[in-house]
Amino acid sequence: MTVESSGTVEPSGMLAQRPALRPDVLVSPPLLRAASTVHLVKNPHTGGSFEVGAKECFLISRLDGGRTLEEIGAEYAQHFGKRLGEANWRQLLGLLGSRGLLAGAPGPGAPGPGAPGPGPAARQPASRVPPEGGGMVVGGVLRGRVRMVADAEAATAALHRALRPLLRPVVLLPLLALTLVMEVLLAFRAGELGRDTWWLAQHPVALLAVCVVIWFSIALHELAHGLAARHYGATVHEIGLRWRLPLAIMYCTVGDYVYLRHRRHQLVIAGAGAFVNLVVLLPAAAWWYALPPDDSTRKVLSGLLLLGSFQALVNLVPLPPLDGYAMLSHALRISRYAPESGRYLRLRMRDRAAAAAYPRRARTLYTAYAVGSAVLVCCVLTGAAAAAYVFLTSS
Repeated sequence: MTVESSGTVEPSGMLAQRPALRPDVLVSPPLLRAASTVHLVKNPHTGGSFEVGAKECFLISRLDGGRTLEEIGAEYAQHFGKRLGEANWRQLLGLLGSRGLLAGAPGPGAPGPGAPGPGPAARQPASRVPPEGGGMVVGGVLRGRVRMVADAEAATAALHRALRPLLRPVVLLPLLALTLVMEVLLAFRAGELGRDTWWLAQHPVALLAVCVVIWFSIALHELAHGLAARHYGATVHEIGLRWRLPLAIMYCTVGDYVYLRHRRHQLVIAGAGAFVNLVVLLPAAAWWYALPPDDSTRKVLSGLLLLGSFQALVNLVPLPPLDGYAMLSHALRISRYAPESGRYLRLRMRDRAAAAAYPRRARTLYTAYAVGSAVLVCCVLTGAAAAAYVFLTSS
């Protein structure tokens, strides 16, 4: 969508209008995507979202009903060095009106006579809110999902009211410090934990008990994402059970937190699950530390601590679709970080001039992720092979 013109705009009836964006429309912070900086714009009633560029977002964010189009156009001209014509305003307002984003608009539908359709900056909806209704099974016997809560928003709101006194820095920061101390101490006893876990693998009943505890820890992991989202004003679309036999785990679908203005809030929501997994291990770590080395219960707890820590920390690895990848993307404000990194490298191999047109920040970040993720995968595979060798030789 082209929104600028080099011509001079004379005041007119249209430029005296004061259109306003609906107050519930969501606009994301700037996100790097490919070579461009984009913003996501979402209608929360339909769930439809689309991307606009920095110039379009500059205009959209100023449609507050208090400023005329002429005043906004003057700000735009001062900022970008060019003025807008009436045709540009008709195109932008036609797009917003057709999607039901203007105050007083009848809702999304076909544009009115003469109104333009969306241009290149207004892509198709990126996400939609899942249909409501609990208990509907999607998929089949071997693979599928089912909603466990009819109203996920109401359920997480009730959970948030009950636990809100605990969601304060005076409670959470000491817990975070304790989990860090626990992981450091466990790292120094990794050999003992590994030997005890091998013992645990040979005792099916004890192993089953540990697996059940870890399964419930995964369920708390998902609920923690929803609770953190509720705490910071994002939405929870769905809570349910997903299976791919023989595995079945809970899931919690969080929406709209990409639109939160504060990066810290996004990072907390993405990392809340792993944090809760580690907090769950604190009582087990205290019990483990108090038991003598030859106690069989200590060996069971060693397996729980090793497997539970592995499950929590693996989620912080910055590879999709893990939580660590989401945290890295939010920290850097990048959309589709991994796919765009691959796309940039392929472009660089076949068309270096086109790749050089990327901003310097984009070139640096995409190259760093492509190289870093490849090194990380190699390290993980090497570590897994080394661990398997140690276990097999020690047995």
